[in-house]
Amino acid sequence: MSHFQERLRALAPELLNSIRRGIEKESLRVRPDGALADTPHPRPLGSALTHPHITTDFSEAQLELITGVHNAIDACLGELAHIHQVVYRHIGGEVLWCASMPCYLPAEEAIPIGQYGSSNVGRTKTVYRIGLAHRYGRRMQMISGVHYNFSVPETAWSALPGKVGPNGGYLALIRNFRRHAWLLIYLLGASPVVCSSFVAGRQHDLQPLKGGTLYRPHATSLRMGPLGYQSEAQGSLSVSYNSLDSYVASLQRALSRPYAPYEAIGLRDGDGYRQLATSLLQIENEFYGTIRPKRSIRRGERTLHALRERGVEYVEVRLLDLDPFSPIGITAGTLRFLDLFLLHCLLRDSPPDTPEEIAAIGHNIHVVAARGREPGVRLERQADEVGLFEWGAQVLAECEPIAEALDRAHGGTAYRDELRGAVAALQDPGILPSARILKEIEQEHCSSYVDFVLAQSLKHCDTLRNRPLPAGVEERFARLAEESLAEQRRIEAADRMDFETYRQRYLALS
Repeated sequence: MSHFQERLRALAPELLNSIRRGIEKESLRVRPDGALADTPHPRPLGSALTHPHITTDFSEAQLELITGVHNAIDACLGELAHIHQVVYRHIGGEVLWCASMPCYLPAEEAIPIGQYGSSNVGRTKTVYRIGLAHRYGRRMQMISGVHYNFSVPETAWSALPGKVGPNGGYLALIRNFRRHAWLLIYLLGASPVVCSSFVAGRQHDLQPLKGGTLYRPHATSLRMGPLGYQSEAQGSLSVSYNSLDSYVASLQRALSRPYAPYEAIGLRDGDGYRQLATSLLQIENEFYGTIRPKRSIRRGERTLHALRERGVEYVEVRLLDLDPFSPIGITAGTLRFLDLFLLHCLLRDSPPDTPEEIAAIGHNIHVVAARGREPGVRLERQADEVGLFEWGAQVLAECEPIAEALDRAHGGTAYRDELRGAVAALQDPGILPSARILKEIEQEHCSSYVDFVLAQSLKHCDTLRNRPLPAGVEERFARLAEESLAEQRRIEAADRMDFETYRQRYLALS
């Protein structure tokens, strides 16, 4: 019996039924004409600093909606839908942009940066975003996505042969995930086009489509390519996932390593701040990875400190585009496929990574993001080249026994159905989300990317506004909003330290 078969047999139905999952979903608030909203974060939604489910990401106009932790996919998506409904009750005539690549954007300086109040912790969040704006530009930060948080029950680690424990097990999962991440980008990528305002003043190799729309003919996810969440400065990082210690040490070096272009930006501008630090990374969250080891943190605690002290609790998948065909940006089918894929990454043998393999991983992601639907695309694997279709078919075939086990645990055929859909999409790129989006924009009735996404967003808006919201949910979120505002006031009133002292102590925590 192979190691894979042993591990799969160890995951009894009660363990597979106890997978824990959560979603963090970003969306821009836009005006009814498709332009970015310039209004502050709506007060009825509570404090962006302290609300547990509704906050902002980079911009005041970029909402981040966060579910709790769920064992059932339907419950997780149900909560996400409820959060959307609550939001729509408090944003007036504004709409949530349903795609990853931004709406029509104003000039750089007109994109509003997130504000979190006058406390030291709130100012830290805003200064960090100011630093991102100086380092990468505000437009890049307006890209949105979905993060999927995944963990197996604690009892799984004692059941799995080898007794690797959560730190070793999750790091092994992450290494395999990175090796095969290109397959998720191919199957789920939904950003083959952009509005021309996104690249205004920047060099690019995109082609014009129509109505101020730019694209690459065979792209799957421009969000995951060089125009998206990529950084030339971070290209010099070779972060190792061979152990928790090596991962923490890699990021620690980046947090302490001087970087001349960021030193040239400077730390302060009179009484204000231009960034939190002049090192290669201001804080560890600035590292743009497709997946992260995570641990729930306490207020004011640094991620690396939490990981070092208490170990890995779950993984955060970060490469998912918003699905513009779903009112809430992601579907149950996608979650089922992610569960399959992540269990495959956990159960297969996972050799240590090397600098050469890390470089190949980056190459494969860029190739699939930019031209994954191009016939005959080949990828790098173990110092050789292999066809995308051949490699993808191998991974999906290895997922079959996992899908069977999940269906036995849950009853029905949903996981095998989702796997069959992935196999069909591998064989016929024309049914991929990226291809469907291009077909919609190329229709005679559609004038541009902005026109297509705005129409989809308005349709989703109507769906969510007209869906009944249980009274208990509405009352709970009204209470959470008030409690979060009160908590922000309490934090601000309790501050006794000047910001510069706080900044230095915060950065020293890692």
